[in-house]
Amino acid sequence: MFEGKYFLFTLEKGIGVLTLNRPPYNIFEAGFYVELDEVEEVISKTEGIRCMVIKANGKCFSAGIDLNYLQGVSSAYVLEKLPWLQKIYGFWQEQNYPVIAAVQGLCIGSGMELILDADIRIAAEDARFSLPEVQLGLSPDMGGTSKLTRLVGVGQAKRMILTGEEVGAEEALRIGLVQVVVPLEKLEERAMKMAATIARSPAAAVRFAKKGINLTDEGGLCAGRLFEQAQSTYCCGTEDLQKAVAAYRAMIAARSKK
Repeated sequence: MFEGKYFLFTLEKGIGVLTLNRPPYNIFEAGFYVELDEVEEVISKTEGIRCMVIKANGKCFSAGIDLNYLQGVSSAYVLEKLPWLQKIYGFWQEQNYPVIAAVQGLCIGSGMELILDADIRIAAEDARFSLPEVQLGLSPDMGGTSKLTRLVGVGQAKRMILTGEEVGAEEALRIGLVQVVVPLEKLEERAMKMAATIARSPAAAVRFAKKGINLTDEGGLCAGRLFEQAQSTYCCGTEDLQKAVAAYRAMIAARSKK
């Protein structure tokens, strides 16, 4: 559905797959961000997406930004472009469907910030995460200081950002940066299996669950509970709920006979 210089996008059986396609290191440069905006526009107009998987071709997810490109960035450029860049990175949390990131090898700087807006992150055992921006003379500006802090807490975010320390897959799991760790050869299979499970569930229920979790995280417990009341009132009046309950009861009955 989309084939560019940096990205591939396909959709099959309700599962969208966005692939970073500049192996082996998937380095980010000016054209990368322009094309990311373009493919997001395509995705936003694509009907039938029930879950999205973001993955990368090559031995690593991304080694981050092209340092030659970074050296050419001025304060005036940042003042003009950064709100747009933050918007295209934040695109995934605005979608009604869940987004799963599948990460292998290096996931550095802007590459790591790209996955912070995914709803679930799955890491291969060889995955390594770091935010080295401070060592390069700046602070993370695409979600590193804000979104990472919400994921792993203040102390761990400060450790990673202020020192630039590299975090392996198992430690990333322990601190909450990723949710699942699998052998490299199982990475895509695990991500696609999880996506298929989500895609089979009633779309409204999935959408409200994602939005409810986000609202509680961003707005607090009271706002989250009010949203739960509203979404439950809607869902309990849908045909999807009746079908899903019947199917679930049939599954439990079949299991009990084994």
